[in-house]
Amino acid sequence: MFLQFRTLRGWQMESNRATSGHRHRPGELCEAGKNLYAAALRSGRLSRSEAEAAPCLLDLALLHPDPDDVQWLRPVPPAIALNQLTHPIEREIQERRQIAISLADTFEPFMTLTAMDPSTTHAITVLEGLSLINTTLDRLTAECTEELLTVQPGSGRRPDTLEKGLERVAPLLSNGVKMRTLYQHTARHHPSTLAFVEHVTPYGAEVRTLEEIIERLIIVDRKVALVPARSDRRIALELRHEGLVQYLVGVFEQFWLHGTPWDEQLSYAPEIDGITSTQRSIAKLLVDGHVDEAIARRLGMNVRTCRAHIAKLNTTLGSGSRAQLGYLIAQSGILDHGH
Repeated sequence: MFLQFRTLRGWQMESNRATSGHRHRPGELCEAGKNLYAAALRSGRLSRSEAEAAPCLLDLALLHPDPDDVQWLRPVPPAIALNQLTHPIEREIQERRQIAISLADTFEPFMTLTAMDPSTTHAITVLEGLSLINTTLDRLTAECTEELLTVQPGSGRRPDTLEKGLERVAPLLSNGVKMRTLYQHTARHHPSTLAFVEHVTPYGAEVRTLEEIIERLIIVDRKVALVPARSDRRIALELRHEGLVQYLVGVFEQFWLHGTPWDEQLSYAPEIDGITSTQRSIAKLLVDGHVDEAIARRLGMNVRTCRAHIAKLNTTLGSGSRAQLGYLIAQSGILDHGH
């Protein structure tokens, strides 16, 4: 009923303002109305002619007729006026609160059913934006109690990113959480990555490197994983599906098995006909049809370094063109040797 009352009253107020040229929102006291109401309170009354300048005074029932003289209006005390105006609003709020409580009671049994069914939990959550991704990563790592597995592709992350990463994992390592990280071989020459590894290995963290690894991957306690969903890494997926997470753990373990421990030296000497293992990896990706940018990204190096290796392959195999290089790679037999 209050809503109907308010609508009718609002229409009346709009009608009054339309006829008088005095316009403002319903339930609002204009400057002229404020001044006249204050004057009425001071003097104890206000003439009807003066009140015409502010119809909102009557709309809000701040004035009532003087029983002794119809030409005058008397002000309603502010405390009484405030109570009259707020009472309907408070009553509506109370009614809506009761509706909300009733709805909560109605849905409570269904909440219980949802909690009992693991299949209804969020198996995949889309995280959009670096801020949300980093906040989620902070939360997940803070909740880690047993093991943290990470894959960090590329030649090395930015110093501020590594510093933030160190802030995340330092408390975990101090509490005995096991940590294993996979980098690419190129990260061994990155100063910030070197500093990061020097900080975490004394706490028992293990680091290995590979020439080529998968995209970024973070697995917490083998229960939840975080993976990028777009190449610019501005959208990520939080995975809690047991089957998916266990599959990713298996992928990590397979890469870890073939990784080279950080404290072991890598051999960069030519192995076969003057061609290094890195160049053989590039040769394989060239034959598979990958462009220079994709090869560089897969091997964690910049495009200029990748092209320098391709130039060396051209020279070593005597190739004069990209098409001929692919043919000579296939004919040379260098891809028949494992890494």
